[in-house]
Amino acid sequence: MITVENVSKSFSSRTGSVVALDSVSLDVPAGAALGVVGPAGAGKSTLARCISLQERPDAGVVRLDGLNTATLDTRSLRATRRQIGFVAGETQLFKQRTAAGNIALPLEQSGVDGPQRRAKVGRLLDLIGLTEKAAAYPDDLSEGQRRRVAVARALVGEPGLLLADDPTANLDSDGAAGVLAVLDRARAELGV
Repeated sequence: MITVENVSKSFSSRTGSVVALDSVSLDVPAGAALGVVGPAGAGKSTLARCISLQERPDAGVVRLDGLNTATLDTRSLRATRRQIGFVAGETQLFKQRTAAGNIALPLEQSGVDGPQRRAKVGRLLDLIGLTEKAAAYPDDLSEGQRRRVAVARALVGEPGLLLADDPTANLDSDGAAGVLAVLDRARAELGV
């Protein structure tokens, strides 16, 4: 469960202070899929970064399964962040790595052995419907396929929570439908 209680966040700019979030509150029950919509600049990405613990709010509290994230020390904060998968609005894949290689990268960095890594990557390629594209490089994939690979990479650490910041931006209807289907499948099959 995600609970956001009166969260506020401001940033400094050349023209003064910009209020991105002003006393935002919401509850998301476990197992739910929620979309936050609004115009550009409304604070959606800032809210996602606060919930994913990439940003600390200026005021208010973000609770994940009742845990007050404002009270976490650095070590606990890192451990909690590992339980959260995050898909940025822009696809940030490494062009020199295949689809499978991009998904495997976090596992390589954490020292997961080869057979276990390949099995996990294979399951995720199946989940996103791109098993036949495992050896394809990002430049050989459509933007929708690249976004699905990014979702798989966010899922590789088996997070309990997956946040996607504008995952269908600038995609055609087929690409957007593919990404949304993968997100729904992750929720249904993986319990994310």
